[in-house]
Order: sequence, then C-alpha cells, then structure tokens
Amino acid sequence: MSDQKERVVLAYSGGLDTSVCIKWLQDEKNLDVIAVVGDVGQEHDGLEKVKERALATGAIECLVIDMREKFANDYLSYAIAANAMYENKYPLVSALSRPLIARHLVEVAHEFGAKYIAHGCTGKGNDQVRFECSITMLDPTLTIIAPVREWDLKTRNEEMDWASAHGVEVPTTKKSPYSIDDNLWGRAIECGVLEDPWIEPPEDIWTMTTSPEAAPDEPEYVEIEFADGLPCAINGEKDGLLSIIEKMNEIAGKHGYGRLDMIENRLVGVKSRECYEVPGALALIEAHRALEALVLERAVLHNKLGIEQSWAEAVYNGLWFSPLKEGYDAFLATTQLCVTGTIRLKFYKGNATVVGRKSDFSLYSYELATYDEGDMFDHKAAKGFIDLHGLTSKVWARNRHEQNVWTSVFGDESARWLKGNPWINR
Repeated sequence: MSDQKERVVLAYSGGLDTSVCIKWLQDEKNLDVIAVVGDVGQEHDGLEKVKERALATGAIECLVIDMREKFANDYLSYAIAANAMYENKYPLVSALSRPLIARHLVEVAHEFGAKYIAHGCTGKGNDQVRFECSITMLDPTLTIIAPVREWDLKTRNEEMDWASAHGVEVPTTKKSPYSIDDNLWGRAIECGVLEDPWIEPPEDIWTMTTSPEAAPDEPEYVEIEFADGLPCAINGEKDGLLSIIEKMNEIAGKHGYGRLDMIENRLVGVKSRECYEVPGALALIEAHRALEALVLERAVLHNKLGIEQSWAEAVYNGLWFSPLKEGYDAFLATTQLCVTGTIRLKFYKGNATVVGRKSDFSLYSYELATYDEGDMFDHKAAKGFIDLHGLTSKVWARNRHEQNVWTSVFGDESARWLKGNPWINR
C-alpha cells in the first residue's frame, strides 16, 4: 500500500463504469483505490472474479462483503413493517440496499484511513442521492467523489475507448439493451425498448418470474406465519428471514407473480418508465397487510397508512439514516408488537390472493359481524351514534339553508359562491 497517496473507497460492481472509475481515480485524482463489492443477493457468476478484475485494474485492495443477512434482518425487516411501496406501487428495490452499502463504505473508509468515498452513479438517477446522503449522515467529514458526473465521457463507446487506451479490462464489449439493478428484494429493469412507455415489456427482461400464461395450471396455497410483524415460517417450517425471502421469490415467481410496469417519478424530477420483478417482496407485503387488517385497531391502521407512504418516500429519497425516518420507525415498531398469526395465500397465473387469516390477537368478532343467529351488535345504539356523528354537519347545513347560501342540493340554482367564482366561470 502506498504511503504517498491518499485513499479513496469505491463502491465497485465490476461493470464498465466502476472499472473505469478505478483507473480514473488513480490518474485524475492521484488516489489509491480500495474497492468494496457488496453481496446483497444480486445475480452474479462469482464475486471473486469481480475482485480479481478490480485488483487487475489497479485497486490496492478489494473487499468482497456478504451483506445478505444484515440486509434482510436490519433493512428489509423495516420495509416489511412499513409495507413500503413507493407511490403505492413498488417495494423500493434499490433504495433499500444503498444505505447498507453506504454504511460499509464508511466503515471501510475508517478502517483504511481514507478521506474519500466514490461511487459510479450517473447525474440523472436516484442512487447518487441515496449514496451521498447516507454517507454524509454517517460521517459528514468524508469527501464524496462522483467520477461519472465529472469525466467527459458521454457515451458507453467513449468509455470503452478510454478503457482500452488506459489498459482497463472491461467485462464485456457488448452493450446490454437494459440497465438492471437487483438484490434479494427484487430486480429493477430500465432502458432499451422500455424507454418507450407504449411498448409492452418483452419477455426476455424477466428472469425471476415465469410468464403467467406458462405458469402451473393448478393453484398453490402457501401459509406464511408471522411473529411480531416478521415472517418466521412457511407452511409450518420455521426459518430465518433471509431464507424465507428467497423461498417466497421462488414460489411466487414460479406462478408468474410479481411483475410491475410503471411510470415512476424520480427524485431528480424526471419521469421514467420502470419495470420491476419483485415476487417475494410483493407476496410478503400482501400477507403482512392482511394480517395487520385483522389485528390492528382501526385508528392505528388508518394512521399507519399515511406513515407508510411517508416512510417509503423518505427512503426512496435517500433519507434512511435521517431523524425523520427514525421517528417513523419508532411508531411502526409499536404497531408490530401483536402482528402475529398466519396468512394463507393462493398463487395462480400471476396472482396472489389472500384466502385465509388467523391470529390470537385478532380483533375480528363473529358475534359483532354476523347477520345470523348469535348477533350481539346493539342495533338500537346506531340511532344515537348517527345523531352525534352527523351533528356538526347538521348544524352547518341548517345555517347555510337559512342564509340561502347553498341551494343546489334542493334546486337547480347554483350556489352563490359558484356564480361569482372567476376560476369556474372563466
């Protein structure tokens, strides 16, 4: 290790961008590069090969870190508690792994005495925000370098020419038509023909899920057991969260469940067409929601919905380590204490349907819900409830009718405030 150069820790994937980053940081910034490769459950053909590439490119060290258990237990567990779905559509694939990787980058920087951390994100995506905000919140004294935002290499071909001229071995010379980021929680797919929102996603983008048309002709029933808000068993077999997520990816994917095609609002202000493959994530969130509906008190459940959306937006926007997200987590933790029970899902041809639920903490009462014999609901109490529930509206309505302000309810004449409203009558 050189004593003359300062050090930079690079989030390294082994692809073209980060391979070029190693040499660029050496040549343009005169830094020794320590590469960090994180295994968060993504598809790969051996991360040791990625390490060898980093060292061959000139990194003075490359650390391959298995982050899967921590990812499941310390990150995805929070996402399950929040039923985290950005824009109420998809379960935050990349946004959940970035703070975990950032934490390891900071830890490695401290270990090696590095003053700098670098990443290979572009200036148009969300990940640059997630990495940099997370790093800053963990250690604001570190300096962040974003080579792709700095260098004058505008196309992939220019990058490859630069790599060739500087002796950088790149993994491939053929451009994939898609940009893919994946981890234990699912896959994010964009670019290529997907940039036209009118074109149906081609079948070759999907790798975790069977086409619904080709899925088994017989449904499969799966029982997911939860304890304190987290899945702990599948079909009666106890297991850890990491293994359960992997099994649910396999089961749900086999039945063609978990494909999303959406228009997404990026933090940087760009609308993008994104496709996601999230079979296990969607199935577990669907089951978790169903159990919460059974055991949470109404006001808690209704208010939790708003917190869930705010939580997902905060994490999507790179605020995992923020005090805001920490406050949300404190609320969510209290809601999970009695989220214990079993949910039965039915998988069939691209669908997952909740068909059964049970819990010792169930707030469902047959005696209150039934219309048959055994009905214990006090129907006579309903009259007084309605009178009080509608009292403020009744007082309001009487006043407005006496003042002849709102006549459109009983006649054809428009309300006075409508007649003089320039925005309505322009």
